[in-house]
Amino acid sequence: MPARDHSELLAHYRTLPAAQRRAIAAEASPELRGQLVRVEKQIAMDRSPGALAAVLTGGREMQAPHLDLIDQAFIDMAEGRADRVMLTMPPRHGKSRRASRWAPLWYLRRNPGHRMMIASYSSDLADDHGRWIRDALITWGDELSIHLKPGSSAANRFDIDGGEGGLLAAGIGGGLTGRGAHIAIVDDPVKDMADADSPTMRKRAWDWWTSVLQTRLEPEGAICLIQTRWHEDDLAGRILATERDAWRVIDLPALADSPDDPLGRAAGEPLWPERFDTAHHAKTRKRVGERVWGALYMQKPRPPEGGVWQRAWIDSARINAVQFSGLDMARIVVAVDPAGGESTVGDETGIIGVGRDFDRHLYLLADRSGSMGANDWGLAACRLALELKADAIVVEKNYGGDMARQVITQAWEQLRRDGITRGLLMPMVLEVTAKVGKRLRAAPVAQLYEQQLVHHVGDYTELEDQMVTWVEGMDSPDRMDAAVHGLTELADPDQLDTLPASTHDDRFDGRR
Repeated sequence: MPARDHSELLAHYRTLPAAQRRAIAAEASPELRGQLVRVEKQIAMDRSPGALAAVLTGGREMQAPHLDLIDQAFIDMAEGRADRVMLTMPPRHGKSRRASRWAPLWYLRRNPGHRMMIASYSSDLADDHGRWIRDALITWGDELSIHLKPGSSAANRFDIDGGEGGLLAAGIGGGLTGRGAHIAIVDDPVKDMADADSPTMRKRAWDWWTSVLQTRLEPEGAICLIQTRWHEDDLAGRILATERDAWRVIDLPALADSPDDPLGRAAGEPLWPERFDTAHHAKTRKRVGERVWGALYMQKPRPPEGGVWQRAWIDSARINAVQFSGLDMARIVVAVDPAGGESTVGDETGIIGVGRDFDRHLYLLADRSGSMGANDWGLAACRLALELKADAIVVEKNYGGDMARQVITQAWEQLRRDGITRGLLMPMVLEVTAKVGKRLRAAPVAQLYEQQLVHHVGDYTELEDQMVTWVEGMDSPDRMDAAVHGLTELADPDQLDTLPASTHDDRFDGRR
């Protein structure tokens, strides 16, 4: 058969279903069969990043159901069915190798005229991905049918021969100058827990995300964010808080914990049992602790339970309004923690009412927290002070500065003009400057709960959920911080005996 006829046959062969292709191969001459084998390899490499990896490595590249999900996400981005994809899964489960190496290689083979970008927490890590892809093009260029442009072979930037396609790699915070991207991959935008806990580093990543990366996309471009979760306000967390509906989220915890698991796993089933079974995860959980386990492995930076507080301490000391009505309060205060900082998670103003009886027991009386501006929280705090007959309003001034006192004073004056204060004097304003770590402030109050000295009068679901899920290192939510401020104000100093003697946070400076 002439070579020209082979070419026509091979082009037609590619369009046929697998059964027909097998029938043709069975009848083909040895010469044609050899050409059909090469075409089959091309068809297989076109199928998915995982299939391309299997062909080029002779089947040595690992495959698993969760890697199939990554493959499908890139297929959908390449074919225009998805433009925002978020992949969250534990470390050492192959996400970066598949999504930041094999997938870009697969995409560039299919679209040699397109540009890709890869960004990671450091330029070195991004360059490692770029170097791997570049070396793969050098090693398998003939099989892939694409080659590097002569003179363009830097690890962080290279071009594909014969067109405008190529790849650019950079670190988070760095520039992405030059051409735009048809697909941008952001892999591991957070270096470690220290960076995740730093509001400055989280703001740096968010500013880069909004002002740099988003401006480099082509009109029909797509973004894939690949992340192990570190913090509830990390890059993935902030995106989920602001534009969840725009994203396809593939959330894969180490152990299934949802009836909507993307892989249909039963509760407690491991993500990759062939490599990491349940026993392995149990050992890992014990080694790394609850915070790391909840964040990095379960993709839930705020674990279900296991924080500084225990729910049983709250439940066992809870009383109802009837029981409280027979008690006399020595003092009542309203505590305010204004929304502040760079986090989109702690974006409420905490407004909590607390009291103390003559036997040194403490009572949580009200939670009027919510998202509100300065004027609104000032009015809400003053109204609660009137309702509870509070003698003081305790307010954290870290983010409000000198404005905190002014906000309360102006709100009280507005209520006075409206005749709501009924001639009562404004409560004392006690400003708190929180200079010590969140745990150092929370732990002494948590001990009072453990000793059954703090009673919630009724149920406060949101506040209590925040308490029992907060662990050391997290940004503490404003409801919880307000409760800690108020209870610290009312507790006798010798009750707070877990506070280190070396701690100075000006709590009692200037008090009467």
